[in-house]
Amino acid sequence: MKRLFIFITGIMMAVAATSRTFNMKQLGADAKGIKPCTKLINQTIEKAASEGGGTIYFPAGTYLTATIHMKSNITLHLESGAIVRFSDRFEDYLPFVTARWEGTVMQTLSPLIYAHSADNLTITGRGTLDGNGLKWWLWEFETRKVIKENGGKLPSLDKLQQMWVDANKDLEISDYYKPSLERKMFRPPFIQFYECTNILIENVKIINSPFWTVNPAFCDNVTIHGVTINNPSSNPKGPNTDGINPSSCRNVRISDCFISVGDDCITIKSGRDADGRKYGKACENITITNCIMLSGHGGVVIGSEMSGGVKRIAISNCVFDGTNAGIRLKASRGRGGVVEDIRVDNIVMKNIQGDAFIFDLFYDRLSKVEPVSERTPIFRNIHLSNVTGNDIKRIGYIKGIEEMPISELSFSNMNIVAGKGFQAETATDIRFSNVSFTVEEGPSLNIRQCKDIFLNDVRSKQPLIGQPVVNIEKDTENVTVIHCDSTQIVRKQ
Repeated sequence: MKRLFIFITGIMMAVAATSRTFNMKQLGADAKGIKPCTKLINQTIEKAASEGGGTIYFPAGTYLTATIHMKSNITLHLESGAIVRFSDRFEDYLPFVTARWEGTVMQTLSPLIYAHSADNLTITGRGTLDGNGLKWWLWEFETRKVIKENGGKLPSLDKLQQMWVDANKDLEISDYYKPSLERKMFRPPFIQFYECTNILIENVKIINSPFWTVNPAFCDNVTIHGVTINNPSSNPKGPNTDGINPSSCRNVRISDCFISVGDDCITIKSGRDADGRKYGKACENITITNCIMLSGHGGVVIGSEMSGGVKRIAISNCVFDGTNAGIRLKASRGRGGVVEDIRVDNIVMKNIQGDAFIFDLFYDRLSKVEPVSERTPIFRNIHLSNVTGNDIKRIGYIKGIEEMPISELSFSNMNIVAGKGFQAETATDIRFSNVSFTVEEGPSLNIRQCKDIFLNDVRSKQPLIGQPVVNIEKDTENVTVIHCDSTQIVRKQ
């Protein structure tokens, strides 16, 4: 009898310890998407958090809300057929919160889904999160137009713009970036968890983001799996609607996602200029695998906001079909930060509108040579292998800066067909091994102002008559060539 009592008591304690599920429809939320349920959702989150956590459950239906502020141990679960549509009334995203916006920490409108210093956050289910971004995008286009027509300044400030000015008086901004912040009101990211740990975003569909879509900042242990992100790239375009942008995060896994957006599909960042260096937190230990990217400026991009550094990134088993670029690394003088220990493997590209590969430390073409300092960006120890590409405008380029050449890059086991070839400029220790670059015009590979170049079995499937496959400019030093057709390589004297 005593054992039975202990057994029953244990069951009761286990049931009591189990987190509750809060059915939003049963709690009174309008499932027709007419009456906002912001207050109900956030009050329910507060109640669940007070009990140690719980699941906020949305059954099939449409739910209209503004910002959702999550707490520790909270799950948002969207059933198949559930649509959570967010308000496009800008004032609904007050009060301001601390967020990182394009690499700068500021006080600004709340992200649509936000948490600060929380643990164990989950967004899951087969439902849809709809950012309802059209009004935000039109505001962006109109504001840019007004600024341009008024000599780079706003003629007057509305209520939200003045609030932003008052809340950010001590914000440190580089001179070149001040014109970008002249809008003085900024579209919020869809999802930004700030200084949080143990995050899972799984299976949901996310559409029509006002700005960047999934944008964790200063987070640890993030999993983004099986997520579909669809922001329009035309008619109208959703400007700057990047897909997944971890910023100064560590231990991030992105897998099995489908992304088609109005900007970069996946971008890895760590802060902008002095503000990014002040926090000094790298984006590190990141894996990206089994993803498909369609419309977007880049398939996987690192930078240009990388002042805190980007380290130990593995990108594998992905398809880019229709993006402007494939793999793109970008930074500029003044940014600082080190990008290193990057591996890219098993990538298929098709219909790339620009370059398959970009490695660019000269993103700001107006910058001038300066002494090496904390302002100097560095790209090094980056290796790409097993890449197939067809219907590509240009294979790509490396562009270092005089005071900091890009170093330790390798390209191996590649078969790419493109309109134009690849140019390496201002770089050291660059290796091409078992590479077939077939182009319609010009050399497949042009090398200038480089040092320590290794070419092993570099070729074209269809060499052009009267045109070398590899063109080495006279300002390039220490070139090793093996297993290449010497008649297809020209070294200018």
